[in-house]
Amino acid sequence: MPELPEVEVVRAGLAPAVDGARVLGAEVRDPRALKRHVPLGLDGLPGDDGLGGHGVTLTAAAGASRAADFERRVTGLRLAAPQRRGKFLWIPVVPPVPQAPPVERSAAESTPGPASSQALLAHLGMSGQLLLRALDAPDDRHVRIRLWIEHRVHGELRLDFADQRLFGSLALDGLVPAAGGGSVPEQAVHIARDPLDPRFDDAAFVAALRARASGVKKLLLDQGLVSGVGNIYADEALWRARVHPETPGRALGPRTARELLQRLRDVFAQALAEGGTSFDEQYVNVNGQAGYFAHSLNAYGRAGEPCPRCGRAIRRIVIGGRSSHFCPRCQRRR
Repeated sequence: MPELPEVEVVRAGLAPAVDGARVLGAEVRDPRALKRHVPLGLDGLPGDDGLGGHGVTLTAAAGASRAADFERRVTGLRLAAPQRRGKFLWIPVVPPVPQAPPVERSAAESTPGPASSQALLAHLGMSGQLLLRALDAPDDRHVRIRLWIEHRVHGELRLDFADQRLFGSLALDGLVPAAGGGSVPEQAVHIARDPLDPRFDDAAFVAALRARASGVKKLLLDQGLVSGVGNIYADEALWRARVHPETPGRALGPRTARELLQRLRDVFAQALAEGGTSFDEQYVNVNGQAGYFAHSLNAYGRAGEPCPRCGRAIRRIVIGGRSSHFCPRCQRRR
């Protein structure tokens, strides 16, 4: 599943082409890719269309209704700079301004457009991809939703949402104020800030980590505590910090907890520089290119191979139904 570095690579790749662009049209090829999109009710408020919330199973009629709602509402929107929190990516949108009779105004009297209150929310799930393509480019595999956009510099482009395994989704979602400043989509309001967020509170994170009895690997995967961390980068940060994945959070000293946070940031920084981690074609950037951080992994996926630091064989255990990789010598459980 794409984690923070992969989603950030996609966000940065989208920014030059979508910031200031206008959506010319939309085509929903598979309504299952809209499972997080809530159509407007007849009263103009988000309503229940009988699709069972975020469920994947849709009747043909319900799927067609959801697709029509999305296509209608997204067409004509102007896009702003994409933003991210953890693994959630969104593009704030500004509704089209109603046309009024021309009025003579000086530059000082000009008024700004309407403030953004909605966003195009993208969750990549296990295999979601946002791909920028020329209008005449051949189709990529598993394209579920297509937007045609126009940018004042880059001209007309396609923005394709492809998803092989259909765990991802696009949706129009309302923006709400976030604790500590800024705004987030309603569906991401429960997600904690990530370690690359300038407003991330290091002291609060260290205190929360050390107050809990759960194993530290499980805590790193808790998106309500710290977002953007998945299996790959949790294993790598723990290896760099020499911490066993099953060490209880409350057993960590303050120095070790701060060291772990710094190692997590180091791993994220290196992964970003190397374009993220790609083990297969399920994660690519907006141009369809794979990242190469997989060649820099020290622990994740290397069970049985020698530890790059001490030579002991990397071990694999299962924690909470997920594989965890660590060095039994360098990461002794204390």
